[in-house]
Amino acid sequence: MLEYIKLEVRRTLRDPGFVIFGTGMPVLMYLLFTNLGGGAGPDDMEWKIASMVGMAAYGALGAAVGTGTGIAEDKSLGWLRQLRITPMPPRQVVLGRALAGSVTVLPALLAVLAAGGLVNGVRLALWQWAALVALLWAGALPFTLLGIGNGYHLSAQTTGVVNVGCLMVLALAGGLWFPIAAFPGWLRTIAEYTPANRFAYLGWSTTQGTAPGATTIAVLAGWLVVFGSYAVFSYRRSARTT
Repeated sequence: MLEYIKLEVRRTLRDPGFVIFGTGMPVLMYLLFTNLGGGAGPDDMEWKIASMVGMAAYGALGAAVGTGTGIAEDKSLGWLRQLRITPMPPRQVVLGRALAGSVTVLPALLAVLAAGGLVNGVRLALWQWAALVALLWAGALPFTLLGIGNGYHLSAQTTGVVNVGCLMVLALAGGLWFPIAAFPGWLRTIAEYTPANRFAYLGWSTTQGTAPGATTIAVLAGWLVVFGSYAVFSYRRSARTT
């Protein structure tokens, strides 16, 4: 399985479109959101830090969900049929692709954090930077499984559109672009239990010097089970239909 993971990581990182758009777009959006209109007060820096975490989460989420697009293309080319004749069981194939997808979230994640520190002047303790990278990297796994499930379940033509739709809905509902404090009360309650919101809370709590709460961990664990089951189900279904 380790060789399979290495292969998938190399294939993804060699794609110039992934590197340019998957990494560049979140950085551009972050710099635009935080610098239009100017401002240099303490509230402005708080916004730059919160937005840095939200946009880093958005970039990682996009890269994670985008894993499914490559899977759908592989399915149309017959690559999945080749995988089925290997000794790897379905769960191992899904886990291997999920781990490979988790590695590919790092470029977007690191790029946004670097923009926060180097361009916007965000200053955090060394342990906070390290914790941000580690927590957001690990927390992206449920979204990788969601993308994998879409890739195995849908056609190559449909997967890209559905993944973009999932990304937009998760980002908006989760408050990655705008704080959920501005949402209506009923929507704020829903947002607090969305996977994207709790994913970003891993980073927001770190920048405030605290550990993620039990609710955050529990919600993410629940979504991990849901999306993981969906990915395994979709892989097995694809084995019967392709």
